[in-house]
Amino acid sequence: MEVFETIMADYGLSPLPNDTVEAMAYVPFQQQNSKTYSPAHALEAGTVYPVLDKPFYGSKCWGGKND
Repeated sequence: MEVFETIMADYGLSPLPNDTVEAMAYVPFQQQNSKTYSPAHALEAGTVYPVLDKPFYGSKCWGGKND
């Protein structure tokens, strides 16, 4: 069992609040992940964690009106 799952089970914590409200941003707890980028790649990507590497392509990925 991972540390995150152990804490959730032992203390009854949830990654998100029980009562969420519309139009509010909620960020779940970051889970421990052993995969990381090299320092050079992390600097280029803006993050050391591949799971957080979410490049923004604008309207090009969804066929927006700017195509």
